[in-house]
Amino acid sequence: MPLHRYIIRRVLFVIPLLIGITLAAFLIANAVPADPMNTNLSPSAQGNPEIVAAFRAEWGLDKPPVEQYLTYVGNMLQGNLGRSIKTRQPVAEDIQQFLPATIELATTSIVTGLIMGISFGVISAVWYNSFIDYVVRTFALVGVSFPIFVLALVGLSVLHAQLGIVAGPGRLDYALQDPPTVTGLFTLDSLLAGEWETFRNAVAHLILPSLILGSYTAGIIARVTRSSLLEVLGLDYIRTARAKGLRENIVIVRHGLSNSLIPVVTVIGLSYGNLLSGAVLTESIFAWPGLGRYMYRASTSQDFPAIMGVSMLIAFIYVGVNFIVDILYYFLDPRIRAT
Repeated sequence: MPLHRYIIRRVLFVIPLLIGITLAAFLIANAVPADPMNTNLSPSAQGNPEIVAAFRAEWGLDKPPVEQYLTYVGNMLQGNLGRSIKTRQPVAEDIQQFLPATIELATTSIVTGLIMGISFGVISAVWYNSFIDYVVRTFALVGVSFPIFVLALVGLSVLHAQLGIVAGPGRLDYALQDPPTVTGLFTLDSLLAGEWETFRNAVAHLILPSLILGSYTAGIIARVTRSSLLEVLGLDYIRTARAKGLRENIVIVRHGLSNSLIPVVTVIGLSYGNLLSGAVLTESIFAWPGLGRYMYRASTSQDFPAIMGVSMLIAFIYVGVNFIVDILYYFLDPRIRAT
């Protein structure tokens, strides 16, 4: 199948999926038994019918649900996600402010998890049922099972507060100013501005949270890599490659790992989408101004426009990441190209 036909088929599948996501997100948000008026108006204002009516009219709460949904979808197609009840700013501007921090942390975390996960998975598969295999499997089990917020608290308490070998919460030390905004990524913006001290400080603040989030991702990737590689190493063509006298590292990497990447790529895509959606507890513990903290504040204040905006963004992120994974399948799996 040509690549362009494969892409067109995936796009045609994505369109109804996105429509269904908008409808599901709207129904869930409106099914919550809560009224934003209760958290955004004072008790005295709630007793004034004129103020209540004006509040509902301002945020479109006085319209029928069908009209609210159609209005929201129409505005969203124009890039308008509404205005936040709490911040009184357009939701798109709020997301633009908080998203870069999440992208920076999520990308660093997925790279950390990818390096550790694939390395440990390959080592575990090659030395199957050895002491090293048991150690790696224990690490993967702990990484997947142990609550991330507990690891974050322990890491801050031991590595930062007691030993002082890693930086503390936040994206920068309080004594440093934010670099000039170009991308919103402090590491990249400080490099573009030539502020090397800011760059080193930004990297230092990324180390601990990325290790915490990366350990969970690494555990998943290591387990999937190990099981997938073990299955491939038991196939006939691997024995044939060894019988030809190929070196073991070539057999494992070129013939084994390259043919066991499909489930690994799937897990990596889902993990990256999950990280981009914002780790609420981790961002709160590390005072990281990302989407997770913004979503938490919107939820506690019943800020429906912000909740809907972030929910749609998260859904689009997952769909986009999975779309990229589907395209990678085309290059990794020759059976798709042959259909």
